[in-house]
Amino acid sequence: MSVHRRPLRVPALPVLAAVLALAGCAPGDSEARVEPPPTPPADVAGFCAALHKELPETVAGLARAKALPESDLTAAWGGSAIVLRCGVPKPPEMADPKQDGVEVNGVRWLLQKLPDSAGGGFRFITGLRLAYTEVRVDAEHSTDAGMLVGLSAVVARTVPEGISSY
Repeated sequence: MSVHRRPLRVPALPVLAAVLALAGCAPGDSEARVEPPPTPPADVAGFCAALHKELPETVAGLARAKALPESDLTAAWGGSAIVLRCGVPKPPEMADPKQDGVEVNGVRWLLQKLPDSAGGGFRFITGLRLAYTEVRVDAEHSTDAGMLVGLSAVVARTVPEGISSY
């Protein structure tokens, strides 16, 4: 008895679609959904635009991702591993002297541990600057001590010291 085998035929279109989908997952092509903060006053938006132009291409070894929707108020690295939003309103936690903080390259940051239900990680918000900038870091990348170094240097150059009324 002879067994006749037919060659396996896979429709070309689904294979091509799968290859293109995988190619779109390459680290350099990553995207992140980042909701911009409510529209800040013009002076704050100006500081944020200056910050946005100076942001580094990598943070903590992660490449800059495309933040959607595109805005001068947002940025991301490593997909959504590190997300920045500039021009956020002053958080009420800034008034609490018991809140933890850290200073990096002359920039003070309010430090908040995010609950596990929100994915863990940390939220940092600049203080004593004319535009508040928020950086969220996922749990996997929150242990990189140098993560705020480059971002702090750019904030120090582009967002003047002071107390924002926003």
